[in-house]
Amino acid sequence: MGEAPLGWYLALSVVLFTIGVGGVLLRRNLITMFMAVEIMLNAVNLVFVTAARGLGTVDGQVIVFFAMAVAAAEAAVGLAIMMQVTRVRATLHADELTTLRW
Repeated sequence: MGEAPLGWYLALSVVLFTIGVGGVLLRRNLITMFMAVEIMLNAVNLVFVTAARGLGTVDGQVIVFFAMAVAAAEAAVGLAIMMQVTRVRATLHADELTTLRW
C-alpha cells in the first residue's frame, strides 16, 4: 500500500480550518469557540507537516513542535481565564460578556 498524496492532507487541513471558522462564527459559548480555535491551529500544523514532508525537510515539524508547546500554555491560560469568568459572571455566553467591568 502506498502513501496518500500530499493534496489529501492539504484538503483535510482546509476542511478542519473551515470547521474551526464555522465554530468561531456560529457558536457563542466560549468553550466551543476555544475548541474551534484549537481545531484551526491543528489545521495549520497539518499544513506545516505536509509541507515539510513534501520538501523532504524537518523544518515544518520543528515549527509544529514549538507551536504545540505554545498552544499548551495558551490552553492552560485560556481555561483559567474562563474559569474565573464563570465564577464572577456565572456564564460563558460570549454575548453576555461584552464589557470588561466586573
